Amino acid sequence: MGNSYAGQLKTTRFEEVLHNSIEASLRSNSLVPRPVFSQLYLEAEQQLSALEGGSRADNEDEEEEGEGALEPTCPPNPYQMHPPPEGCCTTDGFCQAGKDLRLVSISSEPIDVPAGFLLVGAKSPSLPDHLLVCAVDRRFLPDDNGHNALLGFSGNCVGCGKKGFCYFTEFSNHINLKLTTQPKKQKHLKYYLVRNAQGALTKGPLICWKGSEFRSRQTAASTGSSSVFPPAESSGPLATFSGEPIPGTTPSIPMGAQQAGAASEHPSLTAAVGPAVLNGKDSPKHQQLVKNDPSAMPRPSALGILSNSGPPKKRHKGWSPESPSTTDGGYSQGGGNRAKHESAGMSCMPQVGLVGPAPVTFPVVASGEPVSVPDNLLKICKAKPVIFKGHGNFPYLCGNLNDVVVSPLLYTCYQNSQSISRAYEQYGASTIQPISEEMQLLLTVYYLVQLAADQVPLMEDLEQIFLRSWRESHLTEIRQYQQPQPCPPAPSAVAPVTSAQLPWLAGLAASSCNDSVHIIECTYSLAEGLSEMFRLLVEGKLAKTNYVVIVRACRSPAIDSCVAVTGKYQARILSESLLTPAEYQKEVNYELVTGKVDSLGAFFSTLCPEGDIDILLDKFHQENQGHIPSSLTASSVTKSASLDVGGAPACTSYNLEPHHIRPFQLAVAQKLLSHVCSIADSSTQNLDLGSFEKVDFLICIPPSEVTYQQTLFHVWHSGVLLELGLEKEHMTKQRVEQYVLKLDAEAQTKFKSFLQNSFQNPHTLFVLIHDHAHWDLVSSAVHNLYSQSDPAVGLVDRLLNCREVKEAPNIVTLHVTSFPYALQTQHTLISPYNEIHWPASYSHGVDLYPENKKYFGLSEFIESTLSGHSLPLLRYDSSFEAMVTALGKRFPRLHSAVIRTFVLVQHYAAAMMAVSGLSQMKDYTSVETLEITQNLINSPKQCPCGHGLMVLLRVPCSPLAAVAYERLAHVRARLALEEHFEIILGNPSSGITIGKHFVKQLKTWQKIEDAEWRPQTYLELEGLPCILIFSGMDPHGESLPRSLRYCDLRLINSSCLVRTALEQELGLAAYFVSNEVPLEKGARNEPLESDAEKLSSTDNEDEELVTEGSISEKRSPVKRERSRSHDSASSSLSSKASSSAPCGESSAQPAAPSQGERARSPQSCGPSEETRAPGDRQRPHASRGPPPVISRRSPGPTPQPDSGLRTGQRSVQASVTVSSSQLSSSGSSSSSMTPAAGTLVLQASQCSMSKACRQPPIVFLPKLVYDMVTATDSSGLPKAASLLPSHSVMWASSFRPLLSKTMTSTEQSLYYRQWTVPRPSHMDYGNRAEGRVDSFHPRRLLLSGPPQIGKTGAYLQFLSILSRMLIRLTEVDVYDEEEININLREESDWHYLQLSDPWPDLELFKKLPFDYIIHDPKYEDASLICSHLQSIKSEDRGMSRKPEELYVRRQTARMRLSKYAAYNTYHHCEQCHQYMGFHPRYQLYESTLHAFAFSYSMLGEEIQLHFIIPKSKEHHFVFSQPGGQLESMRLPLVTDKSHEYIKSPTFTPTTGRHEHGLFNLYHAMDGASHLHVLVVKEYEMAIYKKYWPNHIMLVLPSIFNSAGVGAAHFLIKELSYHNLELERNRQEELGIKPQDIWPFIVISDDSCVMWNVVDVDCGGERSRELSWSERNVSLKYIMQHIEASPNITHYALIGMRKWSSKTGSSEVREPFSRCHVHDFLILNVDLTQNVQYNQNRFMCDDVDFNLRVHSAGLLLCRFNRFSVMKKQIAVGGHRSFHITSKVSDNAAAVVPAQYICAPDSKHTFLAAPAQLLLEKFFQHHSHRFFPLSLKNHSHPVLSVDCYLNLGSQISVCYVSSRPHSLNISCSDFMFSGLLLYLCDSFVGASFLKKFHFLKGATLCVICQDRNSLRQTVVRLELEDEWQFRLRDEFQTANAKEDRPLFFLTGRHI
Repeated sequence: MGNSYAGQLKTTRFEEVLHNSIEASLRSNSLVPRPVFSQLYLEAEQQLSALEGGSRADNEDEEEEGEGALEPTCPPNPYQMHPPPEGCCTTDGFCQAGKDLRLVSISSEPIDVPAGFLLVGAKSPSLPDHLLVCAVDRRFLPDDNGHNALLGFSGNCVGCGKKGFCYFTEFSNHINLKLTTQPKKQKHLKYYLVRNAQGALTKGPLICWKGSEFRSRQTAASTGSSSVFPPAESSGPLATFSGEPIPGTTPSIPMGAQQAGAASEHPSLTAAVGPAVLNGKDSPKHQQLVKNDPSAMPRPSALGILSNSGPPKKRHKGWSPESPSTTDGGYSQGGGNRAKHESAGMSCMPQVGLVGPAPVTFPVVASGEPVSVPDNLLKICKAKPVIFKGHGNFPYLCGNLNDVVVSPLLYTCYQNSQSISRAYEQYGASTIQPISEEMQLLLTVYYLVQLAADQVPLMEDLEQIFLRSWRESHLTEIRQYQQPQPCPPAPSAVAPVTSAQLPWLAGLAASSCNDSVHIIECTYSLAEGLSEMFRLLVEGKLAKTNYVVIVRACRSPAIDSCVAVTGKYQARILSESLLTPAEYQKEVNYELVTGKVDSLGAFFSTLCPEGDIDILLDKFHQENQGHIPSSLTASSVTKSASLDVGGAPACTSYNLEPHHIRPFQLAVAQKLLSHVCSIADSSTQNLDLGSFEKVDFLICIPPSEVTYQQTLFHVWHSGVLLELGLEKEHMTKQRVEQYVLKLDAEAQTKFKSFLQNSFQNPHTLFVLIHDHAHWDLVSSAVHNLYSQSDPAVGLVDRLLNCREVKEAPNIVTLHVTSFPYALQTQHTLISPYNEIHWPASYSHGVDLYPENKKYFGLSEFIESTLSGHSLPLLRYDSSFEAMVTALGKRFPRLHSAVIRTFVLVQHYAAAMMAVSGLSQMKDYTSVETLEITQNLINSPKQCPCGHGLMVLLRVPCSPLAAVAYERLAHVRARLALEEHFEIILGNPSSGITIGKHFVKQLKTWQKIEDAEWRPQTYLELEGLPCILIFSGMDPHGESLPRSLRYCDLRLINSSCLVRTALEQELGLAAYFVSNEVPLEKGARNEPLESDAEKLSSTDNEDEELVTEGSISEKRSPVKRERSRSHDSASSSLSSKASSSAPCGESSAQPAAPSQGERARSPQSCGPSEETRAPGDRQRPHASRGPPPVISRRSPGPTPQPDSGLRTGQRSVQASVTVSSSQLSSSGSSSSSMTPAAGTLVLQASQCSMSKACRQPPIVFLPKLVYDMVTATDSSGLPKAASLLPSHSVMWASSFRPLLSKTMTSTEQSLYYRQWTVPRPSHMDYGNRAEGRVDSFHPRRLLLSGPPQIGKTGAYLQFLSILSRMLIRLTEVDVYDEEEININLREESDWHYLQLSDPWPDLELFKKLPFDYIIHDPKYEDASLICSHLQSIKSEDRGMSRKPEELYVRRQTARMRLSKYAAYNTYHHCEQCHQYMGFHPRYQLYESTLHAFAFSYSMLGEEIQLHFIIPKSKEHHFVFSQPGGQLESMRLPLVTDKSHEYIKSPTFTPTTGRHEHGLFNLYHAMDGASHLHVLVVKEYEMAIYKKYWPNHIMLVLPSIFNSAGVGAAHFLIKELSYHNLELERNRQEELGIKPQDIWPFIVISDDSCVMWNVVDVDCGGERSRELSWSERNVSLKYIMQHIEASPNITHYALIGMRKWSSKTGSSEVREPFSRCHVHDFLILNVDLTQNVQYNQNRFMCDDVDFNLRVHSAGLLLCRFNRFSVMKKQIAVGGHRSFHITSKVSDNAAAVVPAQYICAPDSKHTFLAAPAQLLLEKFFQHHSHRFFPLSLKNHSHPVLSVDCYLNLGSQISVCYVSSRPHSLNISCSDFMFSGLLLYLCDSFVGASFLKKFHFLKGATLCVICQDRNSLRQTVVRLELEDEWQFRLRDEFQTANAKEDRPLFFLTGRHI
């Protein structure tokens, strides 16, 4: 055959896998070459057995170092060749020994190649047409990626046989390469050499050196004796073919052909593609091996043996490459074994399909004659063939069309793979051709050839094959485009597969598979091929054929093809998978209604040993009528029955957990909240949280009654309705129902009222929660087409996506789901930033949210199937599967769901009968079902209260569920088991119905008194022994109780696997396991559930004391069996006939059902759990006959012993178990059981509930699904995860990377958002604006988390904290402190007695004395100011408190913000948008900077201020011309009476509060026009401007960057006075008198939040208590009231009270006081022209200023009936000054005592202004300077011209040195100290002589420098009365450049 065909194959290049990063990480050590296609395209995990030719024996060197950076493009080095030795041969092509090395000469000679060496061809520059043959150690050659070649060289000369060349230079000399450049192996070793079919050496693929622009294209030949394989690690990727012969070689097949008699292990390329779906287990049967027949023609393998082209994956532990394999080729034998390993791939077929019903039974294009489908096709074939249209035209079919299914899926797959992804278009798609049709078809054939007998083709696998092939062949071109430097394109000698070669190559590929793939070649059209196929089918000639590939490939350029699936198993699964869920139900219904299933029932009834099962049941029923079945021992039944009803001894295990929020749920709720806040904070204004006062919600759930009740229950118990204030304490169930909406026909009216409610309450935030959000994503457009069929279709879209919901600014939609994939498409409405994923419990090994329960979900279930764990929680039942397959062939017309259901129900019925004593029925059930049934029936007997376990039987199709229910209920009734366990039919549309007896039990257990109570959720069935038949196409979020022990999913619709459907079904078993018991260890104090299990492995008995297997017992003997499969029956299908234990754990099954399956079921209340003394342990043996029987039967699963069941002794408990565990009991005889049994701890009866919290349920799956779930791809990602994510989406392109195991939920979401698109029926289909931000809905969030993990609790908690936050947003903490020093108030003649005056009467007011005492609570620590000789006891003053407590201890009250509050930057609302500058008329930030200079004599220099004035505020200012020089700020007239605006400009000095300062006065001013200026430091200008773009800023000069509030007040006042002068001059020209210009300004703190007014009802008599009330008013009201005061210009300073809740009537009784004012001042800049703020001050500057104003003879008036509330703001303000050391980086706080030091000392200097240090020091340590003054209030310190806070324990007396100033009379005082602070020339010696001092009184003089200190002492003649010492001089701890202040202290003589 080698020479017979002209088509010659060459190689093309293939890139390895999608991600190079994955390549590197996966590199592992495998010696075994792998089949080309499987490794290249399918990531198959198979590795072929070692070739028996022996050539691979010594390849130990697996780990090859990567080469250094070898740059082939580096410039050639000039190289001097060594002269050859004398007398040697120097002829080109010969070695120095004179032997010929040219390939053409020695290709047919035998060459001795040592192990580990390869033959390679070297190119000599002097012989361009020849290759020189060399033998090189393969370790020094690269793999296909150019990596992993060891540096260096080791080679032999094949000519003379000289060995051991260690340097390539030396070798190149020996073989006469005659180089002019440095010899490099990369340059000169070019090709691998391979043997062709004739055994001749030919040029093989290029060696792939790193960086080479030629990608290696490897082929390899297999010769019987020494095949020259590229080594497993370093071979190149797969070869494909070209059509030209290679010149100079015989036209043989260079891919390698197998010699006659060669190793049977030749992995023909048929094996090459590897199984489609991997489950991580390999079977040697995967290599379909050719018959070892010496006469057989050598079979050319189109690809030869190509070893790994990429990183081999680790070999699975269960299979070693040396395992012997049968020499009998084909599938026949492999089938049974392979069934256990390969997962079947059919699953994904529907995913690629087009929308709408898939089966197409009409042709697309007519081509020639129609093809007639034979009439009796189905009868003959036992399955409907499925024909997939491929390329080209498909003929008409006519005739018996019902017996075939035609599908366009493959056509679609081909089309998808033809369209080049946009990802590659940037590289110039014109040059990059898609994969050819011929290649597609060929790859399809390879793929089909390697599928196992029980596998089904998966379109997605095929897509991946095409993608990899395409990427490989175009990688070089792509790289070319990626490289910046031009490099010449590789000479493309690669010719594609031609259509002429195609049939031959396809036939060649199919030749090895024992006819499982049959190729039919047609000449004219596919019609002839289809006719031929039908003929062969009818003649029975395709009995062994699973796939028929029909191809028409004539000389015409296009080919026609189709693939027919004729294998019974594959065809059945594929045809069923093409049905939509609706069609599937319709089909099943039809079969039930028309009675088609009767034949199945008839068949079953014949299986029973005694005829019809029903006859047997009736017989049993009659025999046992009136007494309890013998098997259920009287004692136990009566016990459980009586206990259930009567006063049961309490079972400690049964406790329904109280509802509490777990740390995880709280964390998720907080994440949700932060996402909502970030929506609100974004600049888009899509959500204005500040405008909402409360939260309301509606939860939408699928139409399932149980889910509805469950959600009501959650809402009720979470207390969320009370917390949100939606309901009062005593709410009814009806009230709760308003908040949960079942999406059924009635939903619309309820939803309308919700919308109406949201419309009517704009200040309520409505959260619309769409739970189980992956359900019903059908668009309403589709609903309009089919509305008559089901009104609920498309309901979600119609309600949740309606315009009202989308546009309502107060509705936030939260989608909640465990399977968010369908909401993560290219068209999704949900922004990726609005997705919240359930957090992982561990991050970098840290347990983030410690919880006492561990969640057990899908990944944990899968993990339990891996080696190293004890019994797997996921299992399949092979005997059940075998039965189903057999019946499928017998009843081809029935849907497999019907067959599966009938078989399973039959198994359950038989198992019930077996447990009840009809032991002969054991053979008619499977071990698994028997185990389940035994545990179900026996579990209540373990518990004093009769608690049992739940078995969930999932029957998706409702009609079938009803059939199952009726049948099981019937069998239960006949067996008199009605009181033992309940059977519940769970239908989404109806509630739960259970018998009265069981209701009574539940009420007793749950202590429920209500006579009417019925369980409404599955959770309320806790502890009830029952079978729950759970129907409905999809679960709708129903939670199951902890007593769920078995999750039987054997009936799930395995033919339509998509990720959502699969994970949804498996999610039913998700479970919380108690963390107290370590999962790996098991509880040590419980009796073993199965003694025998423990003994089954004698070698580890001593350590096997682990009792009651835990979730995964590390030491379990079961581990040894792990590799065999997780199918309990696999080890011996016939074992069902065996007697003895209820369920041996063959392979990895948990042993006996009775024993409750040792390893996991918490429930497993096998009878074994009864307490028994060690002696009891042996009783069962006696009861059952000689023990050896048990051990002999060990290899198979061993069903329940009849004898034990029949006997009436109490040993039933024991008997069932002891025998139960014959795992495969490795030969342990029963005698060994006794001693071990004694080691167990004795304990009371075990309730199944006690274990429930520690072990998740066991899940039984269909084999297909099991394989799919447990298979993993190369990254370790479960195969199931890479399925199509949901029915309602499709892949955007075949050109997509694979998901990776390491992807986080966020990365998976981004992956699906990029690679999936919704189908036209999906509700997001119309949202076309792909990826654009505006296509996302701003108020839509998605919460995803695993099933049953607690998402409902999390979102209810979110509602609570959202509500709290909204309330918190509308509340502020305001200071709430009583005024201080009230008891020091003056006598009554000091009061303003006209209580009802709205404004102060000037004459009366002038007569009031000034109250020097500070009453503001913030000055609680300040020095008291004495005004006359007060007798103040020291106790009256509070103890001084620590500085850090000052902030913490101030009392606050939480107040609701009124509509007149001032706001910070977080407030957004419609009204103040324009005020804040977010208005279209004004561009954001459009403002101008204006300098404004004025001179100030005291500073001795001109002050330069800057105004930032937004365009919108320019009308407040006067400019020299528009846009010109700023001249002044406009001031109104005193005579203006307008109520439209506020006259006084407001100045707010602020620092560090750009976000939190309350500068938004829009609402406070009630919208009135006002002028507001923020006074900021220069370094903060930019940040304030950013946050307040529409506010006027006054920027202080940079010299004030470190100044305190005194500087700001000083400049505000000076600027305002200067502006008043300018305005007077300006308006004088307009004829206005200077005194008419408004002279007042407001200086307000940045924390004034609300203003109040007190309404006083003075009544008649003054003496009576007055009644008063306080209300919140706008600042506008207060300002206009004050501004309207008569004679207002006579007042210098006006203020108001600070609010306090403790204000008494005494404070508000008199309307006005003459006292200190703080916080919010109205200042007359005209009157106070000569009174300045002290610009140096940081603290108490307002008290200092008040005293100066008063001493200047001016009036200060406080309006007592107005009050200001000050918000507590934790940041900024005076707290922004931190005093730290100037030198060290030490952040340790410096204590106030260190703030001063001796001059010239080595003291650490501090980085703080000198003035601040001074004030802080005096506040805390003034007693060091004034020791006599401490607590000596009758002898205060005399403070001249300033008020400094000397701490609360020292009193001061303030006097002004100014002439004509008002001072208190000091003649009575004896002062204890004198403080002279920066005193000016007004203070003279004579002034000081007026005051009297105690002897020993102290003096402190403070000056700017030491010089002025001395001058002051001299000028004031201080040395006359005061004594000074040198050591009494101090300075603040500042460096010289920071200008410290200097002190001098002295003592009075």
